[in-house]
Amino acid sequence: MVYKPILIVAGEPNSIFSEIFFKSIKYKKYKSPIIIIASKKLIELQMKKLNVNKKIRLIDFLNIEKYNLNNKKINLIDVKFDQKKPFKRISNKSKAYIEKSFEIAIQILNKKITNKFINGPISKKFFLKKKFLGITEYLAFKTKTKNFAMLIYNKELSVCPLTTHLPLKKVSKKISNNLIRNKVKLIDNFYKKYFKHRPKIAISGLNPHCESTDDFNEDDKIIKPTIKSLIKSNYKIFGPFAADTIFLRKNRKKFNVIIGMYHDQVLTPIKTLFEYDAINITLGLPFIRISPDHGPNESMLGKNKSNPKSLINALTFLDLK
Repeated sequence: MVYKPILIVAGEPNSIFSEIFFKSIKYKKYKSPIIIIASKKLIELQMKKLNVNKKIRLIDFLNIEKYNLNNKKINLIDVKFDQKKPFKRISNKSKAYIEKSFEIAIQILNKKITNKFINGPISKKFFLKKKFLGITEYLAFKTKTKNFAMLIYNKELSVCPLTTHLPLKKVSKKISNNLIRNKVKLIDNFYKKYFKHRPKIAISGLNPHCESTDDFNEDDKIIKPTIKSLIKSNYKIFGPFAADTIFLRKNRKKFNVIIGMYHDQVLTPIKTLFEYDAINITLGLPFIRISPDHGPNESMLGKNKSNPKSLINALTFLDLK
């Protein structure tokens, strides 16, 4: 069997991603060839800093189909980036470099050479500059995807925020019947395709205890009617549940996925439960996009102490897909 390659955009050059990438490819052998899009010059500087000894094989992305790829060397698509030190402070300097890396990746993905894609962390402040809420939204825009979902996946329990990197004051205005239905459909289809079963999905309420002193209660007016409608359509959907108790062990073990109304409502508990043992999967794109569940972590640059578990999980998940 020939395995499609796993395509990786390294992302922010001054992040811990190169470190966890080197650790991940050393940790185990992957059947799918791994291709990383990054600066050769910088990768070599970082390998020297982190005491990594592995040869690099340069790949011409315009002729990628002609290569007989394996992982004996680091398969690298070189994107020029002028930096003399292995690690520096994150700045605006990396924006064009990251943009070029994503452009190359999308060009390859559009050719259907592979559908497996991983991106390293970026700085929202310097790369997205408030134009997009996150890379999830950035990739949705680039691929003209209207319906998408952020799934933080762990085999025991996954979570999905209905709204992502949105200020709390704007969350209530975004909650709608259609938004909930679209997320549920994407999650249901994902579990059926990759795990051959329909997931049991819990939905949290927006307000504490699903109650509100306001005249308009989103839990009663929007969330409950949507759940009833989805049940009639044979989805395994339950709720709304109070967000402060749904993650208790006796409650969470009943479900495969918990959908929350906003980012930290579900990401805080999932990271508390599993720490780095989770991956960020974007559902709805024309390819499988996964991001390790961590940021650039500038304070740990060059220390060689970062945990690679999330990237190992991402590579393992895509390896046999």
